[in-house]
Amino acid sequence: MNGSAIAAQGLRKAYKDKVVLDGIDLNVRTGTIFALLGPNGAGKTTTVNVLSTLLTPDAGTALVAGHDIATQTKAVRAAIGVTGQFAAVDELLTGEENLLMMADLLHLPKRDGRRVTAQLLERFDLVEAAGKRAVSYSGGMRRKLDLAMTLVGAPRIIFLDEPTTGLDPRSRRTMWEIIRELVAEGTTIFLTTQYLEEADQLADRIAVLDQGRVVAEGTADELKRRIPGSHIRLRFADRRALDVAAQVLRGATRDDDELALRVPGDGGVRSLRALLDRLDAQSIEVEELSVHTPDLDDVFLALTGHGNKEVSAR
Repeated sequence: MNGSAIAAQGLRKAYKDKVVLDGIDLNVRTGTIFALLGPNGAGKTTTVNVLSTLLTPDAGTALVAGHDIATQTKAVRAAIGVTGQFAAVDELLTGEENLLMMADLLHLPKRDGRRVTAQLLERFDLVEAAGKRAVSYSGGMRRKLDLAMTLVGAPRIIFLDEPTTGLDPRSRRTMWEIIRELVAEGTTIFLTTQYLEEADQLADRIAVLDQGRVVAEGTADELKRRIPGSHIRLRFADRRALDVAAQVLRGATRDDDELALRVPGDGGVRSLRALLDRLDAQSIEVEELSVHTPDLDDVFLALTGHGNKEVSAR
């Protein structure tokens, strides 16, 4: 597919009689953030492992960076970086030594390895801690070092498996900013996360995986509009305007104290335009308009039967 960093069709994976992936299709556009959500056991980590060539699928095909995961594994691995759920740093080495070690593993010339290491230490605000052993790092610093190690090889596609698990809110938001910067530079991010807010904040598109199948896909707003409960809130300047609007918009819920009407609707551009046209036809002026949609937790509950704010990314 043109413009696709990852294109998968019919991926299947089973362990004996346990089907983990049941024919999933995915299309991740270049330079975007794609989030994969799902309850425990849905198959998210298996999906990452298959796409990063750590597991061989039983059926289906996938191209990653234009390379077939089955027949061009070396080319796929050269184009990607993978950051797992737990920081894969050597705690006995310093932050700088971890990065230099990764440069050596990637066979970078010594000069290039030192240059890239210095740049990444600066970028991730680890210069002061560069000479300290990683065992002394905080959780947020370890995650930053782990991601920095992934970037040594300048991958075009990065798989992030729960990149902010266990981080405090400040460290989590720092990671979000780093992820956004990477995408702004053209990197593609494939993200699994246990935080629905994280997917809502970061992802250009989200796929919900349940029992090995993709049960929904779209932008966060598109997914929210699929769930009943969306409405448009209209507030008016005075009681007269409210009375007239209530007559025009029969079926709306009225709030006399707030001089407001709650009108069922998906909040899409077409429905909003139709609603305002009806009010304009009666010369009714709206003081304030807001669109209210269910959050991703509501979406997750409706699609999978699991409504926790945090869900496992395995």
